[in-house]
Amino acid sequence: MAPIPTPPAEPQDSPDGYVGLEAARAEHLARERGWSTVRSLAPGTIITMEYRVGRLNFEVSDGRVVRAWKG
Repeated sequence: MAPIPTPPAEPQDSPDGYVGLEAARAEHLARERGWSTVRSLAPGTIITMEYRVGRLNFEVSDGRVVRAWKG
């Protein structure tokens, strides 16, 4: 029987620290800090709600992050 894979570690980083940053700068910082996937979304965008380890989501309005969350 194959071993159960260990999920990758998630960066120890608070999404709240990205709120207010310019979107491109926030994405650059997130990737530097180890987030494997960074997703920028317009307000009201319909998305699936599955949780993905290592993914950071940004809601971007007028070029700035207004909300950030993991998964």
